[in-house]
Amino acid sequence: MSSAESRPSPTRAVVIVLDGCGIGEAPDSAAYGDCGSNTLVNTARAVGGLDCPNLGRLGLGHIDAIAGVPAAEEPIGSFGKMRERAAGKDSTSGHWELMGVTLTQPLPVYPDGFGPHILDPFKAKTGRRVIGNLPASGTEIIDQLGERHCRTGELIVYTSADSVFQIAAHENIVPVEELYRYCRIARDILTGSDAVGRVIARPFTGAPGAFVRTSRRRDFSVPPPQATVLDRLMAAGIPTIGIGKIDDLFAGRGLSEKIHTRDNIDGMNQTLKALSVHPSGLIFTNLVEFDMIWGHRNDPEGFAAGLAQFDRQLGQLLPRLTATDSLFIVADHGVDPTTPSTDHSRELVPLLVYGPALRCGVDLGTRSTFADLAATLLDIFDLAPGPTTEGAVSFWRQIAS
Repeated sequence: MSSAESRPSPTRAVVIVLDGCGIGEAPDSAAYGDCGSNTLVNTARAVGGLDCPNLGRLGLGHIDAIAGVPAAEEPIGSFGKMRERAAGKDSTSGHWELMGVTLTQPLPVYPDGFGPHILDPFKAKTGRRVIGNLPASGTEIIDQLGERHCRTGELIVYTSADSVFQIAAHENIVPVEELYRYCRIARDILTGSDAVGRVIARPFTGAPGAFVRTSRRRDFSVPPPQATVLDRLMAAGIPTIGIGKIDDLFAGRGLSEKIHTRDNIDGMNQTLKALSVHPSGLIFTNLVEFDMIWGHRNDPEGFAAGLAQFDRQLGQLLPRLTATDSLFIVADHGVDPTTPSTDHSRELVPLLVYGPALRCGVDLGTRSTFADLAATLLDIFDLAPGPTTEGAVSFWRQIAS
């Protein structure tokens, strides 16, 4: 009997999305104005090297030349890159493609702000006027308009280069649950050709000159247009645990358990807890601070410190994995904190794979779609390929021992 036949079938997969941690230009990055973007490499260079020994052990240094992360002589994981097939550089399209749904049309964007056909009914249904209505950095627009918002109660509405409708409000002026209600109103309005990827609640606190966004952000996503791998697993009775903003990005679909988190540290703590509670199924975690806190604010020092903190917690997770576990560390897009832009960047993303019973040191190359991960997950859980993974190629046989 071969080792593959004698080894128990994998029953648990852990997918961790390092939100915004791209690793170099996609072939079409010029079309997005993102030439030169390389979130991990440029961040490492800006701070004089990353402190990520566990990511290094998995093989991160084999993907690209990253200061502080040399190529391990004997990596314990397998490694590669993935290219997004869908147009755009948004968390929604990125996460959907990771789970097997690739958008054929980009989600709508609003470089000139939102038209009256959107804002008029929004103002009528919320009973509040709107200020802003332009693409902007979230921290900058709060600094610019926060005092007026606090004085008048007008809602700060803005967008970015991504498909988002964002509403910022001070928690003392608009209670958070009320802000969430306003987001649901916007979500109901933004349909059809205006079906933006996400409506985002951006609560903040503090005083003028010292406003601070809080951890009670919520994303209200448009539902995926087709069944995702999450839907497939749940229909098969396989537990699916979403940690962080996974619930928001998939409009609550395909998840048997939904765990919202405060920050990256909490996200990893919840992932470790889920390992203790769920002996089988898919644990799907998003760590948003790389994107939300450090990437969009062009803070490479904070970004690097966040990676080091994740790496320490990764060191706690790796020994907890068993012979029936598979760990996948990926990203959904880039958000290079060293470029003038504060928006997402069109980049390839890293792919790191580890399991105590999996092969080590396999170069998985550059995958032509994020959906290769979805096809691999279907293999792991012995589910047939579906229409959502058409054209995707599982790499399970390359790593299964």
